[in-house]
Amino acid sequence: MSPDELDTVLTLRTAVARYEELRVRDLFDDVEEPLGRAEALELIALGEVIARKARYGRQLAVRTAREAGASWSQIGRAMGTSKQTAWETHNRWIEQQRRREGDPGHLGMDEDAIARERRLAGLGEWVTRRR
Repeated sequence: MSPDELDTVLTLRTAVARYEELRVRDLFDDVEEPLGRAEALELIALGEVIARKARYGRQLAVRTAREAGASWSQIGRAMGTSKQTAWETHNRWIEQQRRREGDPGHLGMDEDAIARERRLAGLGEWVTRRR
């Protein structure tokens, strides 16, 4: 299965559990049943699904941090990056959510939600401060 197919049927928890099951079998030579081609490809696809779900969850956590009053400097530090990179990443995510509105298997955001997210992210503030 492709990551897109798996993404719609697996939660992060179930994707991680299956990934770990396959990864452990892949790591050890003494397993009774080594991975075949289909399972090796599934392991790759699961890694992509986990990364996607983790990125989405991270951006939800960024939104929660902003709602709780965290600055972009604090968020950048928590992400191990600069405040500008954290802000730019989050704003790219907002734009992706706008484009995904109505896509099967994705929540997306309507224009009202996008406007709220942009205000929370301080879209106008950053541009003004950078000049």
